[in-house]
Amino acid sequence: MLAGEPYIADDPELAADLMRAARLAERYNATGAEDQETRDALLRELLGGVGEGVAVRPPLYVDYGYQITIGPGTFVNFGAVMLDVARIDIGADVQIGPNVQLLTPTHPVEPEPRRAKWESARPITVGDNVWLGGGAIVCPGVTIGENTVVGAGAVVTRDLPANVVAVGNPARAVRAL
Repeated sequence: MLAGEPYIADDPELAADLMRAARLAERYNATGAEDQETRDALLRELLGGVGEGVAVRPPLYVDYGYQITIGPGTFVNFGAVMLDVARIDIGADVQIGPNVQLLTPTHPVEPEPRRAKWESARPITVGDNVWLGGGAIVCPGVTIGENTVVGAGAVVTRDLPANVVAVGNPARAVRAL
């Protein structure tokens, strides 16, 4: 799984990791707005790396958690889905709108391997100072360059360069910054 090779997710170690993440995310999502200290501690336990000044508004949904790093000064709004079967690296000072999805898992197109529950994943990288508009979806294997703005509802299926505005489905750069 970590090498990006096809695998079947019924391994007991993976099941334990999923349960650990589910318990921590459940606790994180249940914290009160006034209990920022507990919320910060749970986020640091759940994720692989959390920079200074990171704010993540619950609810947050992850697969494993430990494959996600978030750079300093980043803000993640309500309802983020970060499926971290592969690494998700989020840079510094990133703005992530509500209901954004970062999806690293992928499944075979052919019906038989898919029915047999084979899957794989490819990492996602979000550069520094990126803004992902509300409801944006970032697909497996995508890298988004620094300072890029992804419009609300965009579906990012391919890498985006630095310093552009990208919108649509599939997302396309429509303007340089």
